[in-house]
Amino acid sequence: MSNYLISISKNEAVKDGTIHDPHSKLKVKAFDMLRSRFKPRKGEVRFFVTAGDETIAFETQGYKKHRQLLILQMISWYCIYLGLIEAQIHSTVPFN
Repeated sequence: MSNYLISISKNEAVKDGTIHDPHSKLKVKAFDMLRSRFKPRKGEVRFFVTAGDETIAFETQGYKKHRQLLILQMISWYCIYLGLIEAQIHSTVPFN
């Protein structure tokens, strides 16, 4: 699995960071669904992660026909970084 970069502004929580792939230049933004407002943008790809009572939305920034496998690898890498070992990735908003 590749290494990616994470950027987090001073005003954001760790779960609201942006993942950067230095090779493809793709960015994937994370949104903590309990604390952040998530409004999907047209033309971007999104996935959702559940782990226990947490739900995190992930949306690409600047999507240009990148492979979905790359996006999923970036998301799983970020989940491991957060310590969400039992995270499940969904293609639609999961409802409990």
